Amino acid sequence: MERLQFEYPAGEPATRRILVGVVGSGDLEVLVEPGESGKTAIDVTTSVDGYGKVWDAQLSRVFRAEPRAAMRIRIHDFGATPGVVGMRLAEAFEALSADGKEAS
Repeated sequence: MERLQFEYPAGEPATRRILVGVVGSGDLEVLVEPGESGKTAIDVTTSVDGYGKVWDAQLSRVFRAEPRAAMRIRIHDFGATPGVVGMRLAEAFEALSADGKEAS
């Protein structure tokens, strides 16, 4: 088990919490909460040791592409592939933007 932490610039805080995925289902769970204005902090708990560079590359691709709402994100994986990580994050951002204001 390995715990990784990442931080990215962001805008104003998200306004609500979102939970997508289920860690015991063979993919991963993403919990999004409002964060500190100006930054998104991500904690990853992974069952696969030694993949910090892979996580960094995947998350950097998502969070450096465009500014997002400030969030605190906790990811619990189950050996998920980068594709599943991207899919679950996109699902969380879609749920946040359901009112048309968040995660854009």
